[in-house]
Amino acid sequence: MPEITKNVKFENIAREWRCKWSADADKASLDAAQAQLDEALVDLSSLEGVLSVQRVVCGGCLDFKIITKLPAAAFGEWEKKSFAPEAEVLKALTATKGITSVETQTYTLEDVKMNKKDIKKKQEAKEKAEAADGGAEKKEAVKAPEDPAKKLKKVIKEGGKRGVEIEGAADMGGLKFFCTSMDEPDGDLDMLCESMTAMNAKSDPTEEERKGGSGHVGKMIFSAGTDQLAVMAWVPEDSQGVCKVEEWVAKVLSLFKGKIAKGPAELGAGLCSGYVTADGNNNIFPLKIREPMLLEANNFLRKLGLFPEDNEDSDEMVFGDDDFPS
Repeated sequence: MPEITKNVKFENIAREWRCKWSADADKASLDAAQAQLDEALVDLSSLEGVLSVQRVVCGGCLDFKIITKLPAAAFGEWEKKSFAPEAEVLKALTATKGITSVETQTYTLEDVKMNKKDIKKKQEAKEKAEAADGGAEKKEAVKAPEDPAKKLKKVIKEGGKRGVEIEGAADMGGLKFFCTSMDEPDGDLDMLCESMTAMNAKSDPTEEERKGGSGHVGKMIFSAGTDQLAVMAWVPEDSQGVCKVEEWVAKVLSLFKGKIAKGPAELGAGLCSGYVTADGNNNIFPLKIREPMLLEANNFLRKLGLFPEDNEDSDEMVFGDDDFPS
């Protein structure tokens, strides 16, 4: 197996073609980019040894990417042929109005997800190591509290950026709801409320960096801290008759006996917040329980017909690198 270092080995190599598209003219340049992919797909799918052909579209940063993965040996043969039909595709993209930054990149691409058996082994090994250490408490450096003003600024910035990403993804995919996590609030419910406000804020088209804009999209956001997992949900007015925000939050919190903190009466119509307190004796840790609660939030929406069903057979990657678990 080829290796970059003794600890970094690989079997597969990918070739990426990428560009930026424009939202002008009802996203005509994105349609044109997709047409070029459709034109090249037969050739790419017919490559000797090809493992996958993936498409990445991001509605926030306006990326369009085509990624073709092959085993290292087969990739070398494709490289000898100048990655055909690369030249034709790049030429067509470059000539398309609204498309910019046409580039290519080659890199290794490996699936590194662990199976359940390996996960269990790693967890058992970690538990044994901790037990062998005698349960000694780790001394942590005492950190000065972060300036509240700086903290709030970070929270609002993250929320505004995530709002734009959700707006773009929703507009492309036709989705009305998203469930995702936020880092900056660090489990603080008041800060998570600021995140939601920033996400729902109306975008100012005159600003150099757009923020917010996802008030028309329903969402549940999570933030894991040391002591608790904070949860907040928003249901737009046009969906409030179908999805009751307090029922949604209560259902998700019930997985780990969480509690509602404030409902629409305190926060306003369509809003509700809650939390799950960390409990090491019962194996309840904010980071650990976040994923199953995200899944429960989406499952609740699926039963109401507000979120699409899983499609695990699809190799297509949509909405870029952002974390929208399904």
